[in-house]
Amino acid sequence: MFAVIKTGGKQYRVVKDDVISVEKLKAETGESINLDEVLMIGEDKATTVGTPLVQGASVSATVLDQARADKIIVFKKKRRQNYRRKAGHRQDITILRITGINAKGGAKAAPKKAEPKTAEKTEAKVEAKTAAPKKAEAKKAAPKKAAPKEKK
Repeated sequence: MFAVIKTGGKQYRVVKDDVISVEKLKAETGESINLDEVLMIGEDKATTVGTPLVQGASVSATVLDQARADKIIVFKKKRRQNYRRKAGHRQDITILRITGINAKGGAKAAPKKAEPKTAEKTEAKVEAKTAAPKKAEAKKAAPKKAAPKEKK
């Protein structure tokens, strides 16, 4: 079973026992947290897609560490202007281990089935089509091009 979650403005596809690094969350090391923004849950053949979120679904995770990502160099330059600026940035991250995926309060998600068509709906559609027949529009023939002039 997998889930697509949203946290920190990014989306992650996770399964049980995955280790992911996300934008910093307010939680202590060793603490268990619940991620409620689940966009999709899938199994072997059944997939539930939320609109935009899957109702009642959540992903539980354990905080392994509060860390910082690798340094990113920010370099600005304008050619021929003797303008150069160099700066660095390290983003704060939280490292999580996914401990479980809960679909609708622990129940497994089932695929949505389309409603069967009723005879009343199909009859109403047929009547609507026959009540207002479309008029055939006559297409105009394209004008003929003039023959090229002969040179003397």
